[in-house]
Amino acid sequence: MATMQDVARLAQVSVSTVSYVLTGTRPISPATRAKVLAAMTALDYQPNAMARGLASRRSRILGLLLPMDERGLGATETAFVTGAAAAASAVGYHLVLSPVGGGGDLDELRRLASQRMFDGVVLMEVQLADERVTVLRQAGVPLVLIGRTGDTGGLSYVDIDFEQTVREAVAHLVGLGHRQIVYVNHSAETLASGYGPALRTRDAFVTAVTGHGLEPVMIPAEDSAAGGRAALAAALARAPGLTAVLAMNETAIFGILGELTGRGLAVPDDVSVVSMVTSPQVAELATPALTAMTSPGSAMGRIAIETLVRQLDGAGTACHQQLLPCALEIRGSTAAPRRRHPDGG
Repeated sequence: MATMQDVARLAQVSVSTVSYVLTGTRPISPATRAKVLAAMTALDYQPNAMARGLASRRSRILGLLLPMDERGLGATETAFVTGAAAAASAVGYHLVLSPVGGGGDLDELRRLASQRMFDGVVLMEVQLADERVTVLRQAGVPLVLIGRTGDTGGLSYVDIDFEQTVREAVAHLVGLGHRQIVYVNHSAETLASGYGPALRTRDAFVTAVTGHGLEPVMIPAEDSAAGGRAALAAALARAPGLTAVLAMNETAIFGILGELTGRGLAVPDDVSVVSMVTSPQVAELATPALTAMTSPGSAMGRIAIETLVRQLDGAGTACHQQLLPCALEIRGSTAAPRRRHPDGG
C-alpha cells in the first residue's frame, strides 16, 4: 500500500507539502497541488483525510477529460486544450488533462470522482449515449461538455454546429459544379460506438447532398494514413466519377491525398478536397494547402471553462447550450471540376 512518503517522492515535494494538500492547513500553489494529487492517483493513495479535506473547500483544479490513444493530440485537438487552459488560468484555476474514463474504464472515473480532486470537469469526445456523463452526474461533479449527448436535458455544452458546417461545405463544392461528392467519415467502429460528431455529420451530409438532388456516398475510414488510402480506393470503386471528397478524419486526410497522387489524379484539377473540423496548421501542411472548415476549437475550450466556472461560482444556474459553426477557408485544394469521364462526372 502506498504511503505519504511514496506520494511525496513521486511528486518531488516534501512530506509536509503532501500533508498540507490533504489537510488544507496551509496554502499550496495550484501547480504543486496538481502534482501531489496526480501522484496520489498514480499510486492509488486514497486516505480518508483527503476526502474530508477537499469536501469543504475548492481545490482550484479543473479536469479536462479527454480519451487518448497512441496517436496523442493533433494540432486541431490541441487548440481545444490550449483554449481551455488559458481560460482556466485567467480565472485562477489550474487545468489538468486526464484520459480517465476513456475506453469504457468507468471504474477509474468513479474513483476519480469520489476523490474530489477536481472542482469540476470538462468532458470531450462525447458519445450520444455517454456513460461518463451518468457517472459524473451521480457523483455530483459539476460538468460541462464539449460535444453533445443525444439527450441534452439539464446539461451545459458547447459543440460544433455540424449541420451548418456540412451544409456550407457541400454548398461550396456544388457551387463550383461538383455533382459526385464522397464523404469520408471516421471508422465504422467509431460510428458504431455512437460518437456524436461522426453520426451528426453523416446525417447532415445525407440531408445536404440530397437537398441538391445528388446521391450521397459515405465511406468510413480508420484514423490513419493507411485508412485514408483504403477509403479513397473504396470511394473510387463506389463512385468512379467522383470529383470531390469531403473528409472529417484529420489523420486519414494525408492518406487520401497520397492515394489520389498515386492514381495520377491531381488536386484540385481532377478531384477537389475539403477537410472538415481542421486547424489552419494542419490544412497548410498539405500541398496544395487544404480548403477547410476551420474548427473553432480554442473558442470552444474557452467557453466550456467559462461556463463551468460560472457554475462553481453560483452565477450560472441555467444550462448553457451553444453551437458554433466551422468557418470555410478556401485554399488551393478546391476548384471547378474538369471532365474526366464521357458523362462529365
